[in-house]
Amino acid sequence: MKHSSTLPLMPPTPLAMFDIWKAGQMAFELWSTSLSTITLRNHLWQTQPFFSPKMMKENQRMVTEKLEASMEAGLEMQKMLFNSMNGQVAPWWITSQRAMKPYHQRSSANSRRLAK
Repeated sequence: MKHSSTLPLMPPTPLAMFDIWKAGQMAFELWSTSLSTITLRNHLWQTQPFFSPKMMKENQRMVTEKLEASMEAGLEMQKMLFNSMNGQVAPWWITSQRAMKPYHQRSSANSRRLAK
């Protein structure tokens, strides 16, 4: 009989179950703050001229932050891939939190900043 070295789909411990809760909460916060940020930026675009220095700076900031977040998330995914090739496999509830973290941080910060 072969021994399976795959990770369980469901967590084996209550602590791991709490990590799934945190991943779900992070995903919901990312979704809600992203919608808030999109709405607030859309309002700025409708109420201010696109060539104003404030809007130019905001647009540059938006693009730069998206590029930085995607590079950080990609780096995390590469780390997880290389770790799995070395036999150090992390469960999906940990990898999802690590991959969402750069987007979550920036989206939350933008939502707070633009709401002022």
